[in-house]
Amino acid sequence: MLNDIFMSVPDHRVTGRCTYSLADLLTIALLTYICGGEDYQDMSAFAHIRARDFGLLSDCSTTPSPDTFERLMAAVAPEEIERCLIEHGRSFLDSLAEKQIVVDGKKLRGSAPKTGPHRGDYIMSAYVSENHLTIGQQALKDKENEIVAIPQLIDKLDIEGSVVSIDAIGTQVSIAQKIIDKKAHYFLAVKENQRALLEAVTDAFRYNRPIDTASQMEADHGRIETRDCRILDVDSIEDKDVVARWPGLRTIAEITSNVDYGDYVAKTVRLYISDEDFPKAAYFNMLARGHWSIENQLHWSLDVTFKEDACRTRKGYAAQNLACIRKLAMQVVKSHTDKKSLRKRLFAAAISQEYLRNLFLSAKF
Repeated sequence: MLNDIFMSVPDHRVTGRCTYSLADLLTIALLTYICGGEDYQDMSAFAHIRARDFGLLSDCSTTPSPDTFERLMAAVAPEEIERCLIEHGRSFLDSLAEKQIVVDGKKLRGSAPKTGPHRGDYIMSAYVSENHLTIGQQALKDKENEIVAIPQLIDKLDIEGSVVSIDAIGTQVSIAQKIIDKKAHYFLAVKENQRALLEAVTDAFRYNRPIDTASQMEADHGRIETRDCRILDVDSIEDKDVVARWPGLRTIAEITSNVDYGDYVAKTVRLYISDEDFPKAAYFNMLARGHWSIENQLHWSLDVTFKEDACRTRKGYAAQNLACIRKLAMQVVKSHTDKKSLRKRLFAAAISQEYLRNLFLSAKF
């Protein structure tokens, strides 16, 4: 059954007052996104036109209205929908060992009204860059709360043996210690929020010869990007008090990115710390590149292909639940193996019942 993935979500609605199966409604929402739909009206239309073709709503003489989906998404506990997302990822990943887990936040721009105190929801995601899978998310109300949300997200995950990469806001001693305590490795960006660490790492590269270097070049969309990585052992840092604060610190990395746009070149220098004692700069260059994959492969796809920023839903838990279902829809679509782009797959699913069924078969539900 197509709705098997949601059968384990507990239904807390009042018995006898609900016409439609909770699993059916959630499955219709997922199918709507896979077919390129964007809102509750589209979910209601899919339910009316196509749901029974997939064995959904088979015992119902009516179909759910947009208001039904709005009430449902506002009320269902986000943890239950998220669990379905995580379980789907686990069907592809036996273990996260030796995987890179990218942790980063994204603002749901459509959830922020133009006036009033509500600033819009942020969703912190844990993303496996090699497999293009979201394995967890944590909601927060503003960007400053990322420092609180990151440990909460890490607590949900079995990260043993993996490498967790986080941007500078997550470069906190307590977060590094939590990653170490869960038997994983950290790769953390260094910026002004940790000034003493920034100055110590900057001086180390200024006055020491790197133990290894590596260069990588990519050409895409009319630009050429070159990333040069240099690494040093932690002993090259003179300020030992700074080193002592960071648990297990072994390696520091400097990556210089030069992007040639034809008429000008943009240069960016980024610094990182890691607890891994691996003397190959190419490895840390790969981790830096893998970290930014969450912007291109997850956030960009959610905005451009699934129109996440256009969603204006703010009621109850709806923003979180819809964000989770979008990610699940994206994973279903990306798991397919044909040569179509994501957008073309959505179009094919919208016009072909057989193609939509094949998407689900390849998604290992």
